[in-house]
Amino acid sequence: MAVPLAFFALFFAYPVTAIVGRGVRTDDGWQFGRIGEVLAQPDIAAVLWFTAWQAFVSTLLTLLVALPAAYVFARLEFPGKQLLRAVVTVPFVLPTVVVGTAFLALVGRGGLLEELWGVRLDTTVWAILLAHVFFNYAVVVRTVGGLWAQLDPRQEEAARVLGAGRFAAWRRVTLPALVPAVAAAALMVFLFTFTSFGVVQILGGPSYATLEVEVYRQTAQLLDLSTAAVLTMVQFAAVALILAVHAWTVRRREAALRLVDPARTAHRPRGFGQRALLGGVLLTVALLIVLPLAVLVERSFDAPGGYGLGFYRALQSEGSGGGTFLVPPLEAVWNSLEYALAATAIALVVGGLAAAALTRNAGPFVRGFDALLMLPLGVSAVTVGFGFLITLDEPPLDLRTSWILVPLAQALVGVPFVVRTMLPVLRAVDSRLREAAAVLGASPLRAWREVDLPLVRRALLVAAGFAFAVSLGEFGATVFIARPDRPTLPVAVARLLGRAGELNYGQAMALSTILMLVCAAALLVLERLRPDKTSGEF
Repeated sequence: MAVPLAFFALFFAYPVTAIVGRGVRTDDGWQFGRIGEVLAQPDIAAVLWFTAWQAFVSTLLTLLVALPAAYVFARLEFPGKQLLRAVVTVPFVLPTVVVGTAFLALVGRGGLLEELWGVRLDTTVWAILLAHVFFNYAVVVRTVGGLWAQLDPRQEEAARVLGAGRFAAWRRVTLPALVPAVAAAALMVFLFTFTSFGVVQILGGPSYATLEVEVYRQTAQLLDLSTAAVLTMVQFAAVALILAVHAWTVRRREAALRLVDPARTAHRPRGFGQRALLGGVLLTVALLIVLPLAVLVERSFDAPGGYGLGFYRALQSEGSGGGTFLVPPLEAVWNSLEYALAATAIALVVGGLAAAALTRNAGPFVRGFDALLMLPLGVSAVTVGFGFLITLDEPPLDLRTSWILVPLAQALVGVPFVVRTMLPVLRAVDSRLREAAAVLGASPLRAWREVDLPLVRRALLVAAGFAFAVSLGEFGATVFIARPDRPTLPVAVARLLGRAGELNYGQAMALSTILMLVCAAALLVLERLRPDKTSGEF
């Protein structure tokens, strides 16, 4: 545990505590009364209300749209199912900046809706809700569908033999078994939408702000650390509660169900109803997922002189960003790849050691250590990024001008994914194999290399893929610490969208397309590495 604990203490606890302390502590001591003052402000109360209700509505819409697809992927066999599963999952691995840009190309200024019907939805709540459904669609499909595929259909068939109708049998047999998975998926969607930053920043305009966006405004634009610190604590408390409830629902699901091989539960569509449902799901995927991405790609080629590579060629010019960058925007691609590879290596070392430590025993200290590893998902990434700037500025940790600062921030988000991916596999390794290797004279290091590593190699590769994709798209922290001469792709896209002009807009579309293709390629690799049998988890 020593390395993970030191990593989190130095690069997470220290920066976050420092920035919160600067916000609520003065020379006269802690000013906790500031919390009530901030929350009583009408504009802050409006932000809190919008954050909560848009997350609730986004979650409800995502469940309504995605649950039919969860059934289709769980129970029906049809040509192209694996390809469609990968297509559905693409939005989830996309950076939120790309999601916002794709919907901007669809519903924003000069977008497809405006060209066809003269309608613009950017700077409206509808664009935000649609983008959230787009981003979280796969969470419901993969989480609920993965479990649904493993429920024994003979239980529902037995209820129908005893006289229950189709709907009654589903409501009394299948639905109670699915409730924990639906609840877990809903809580994760609520978490992602509650902490939404990139989507709201791009599509919401000045009218809408979540807690995360408001923390960014208070920190970067208004330099009001006191208000930002209070909002950070509020968001942390809310997310901690969400994660606790999610952990409870996962434990219920694991303890209550007996699962079967998914290969035994799927069948070809039967009757008009199932064929119509399959057609409806395919149409939804086409309109909700494929269309925004297709419009994004189309806009990246729609240069002023006609369709071509004009915007892509402009990315190679140092002055093409109108003074936004000190280097050609295309260099952001190589910067992001280098940062993501370094962050993946850090996340694998820290997360791998943490997962190995968590397999040794289940005492209170270890359970607390497990919870610690999830904390970066519950703290504002904006706070972490700004905390890096104000804490890592003195020897021996003066890293503000060092390139390693960005991978360190990205690795903080990648470590939880590494731990959650590797932990189940490491726990499944029979400890007697290690003991046998030790009896035969193997050192602990050799026993790990000869016993554990071959068994967890695939999980290690999947963990690396997730860490790479997450690091590639991290935006909240890197928007503060990425140097102007070494911007990342998400930061470059956001800066281009923040400047007027058709050339800047087109370059943002081109960079977003490149980032989308890189993330999609990483996803396809992950799909090939996934075990054949799903565990019901996303």
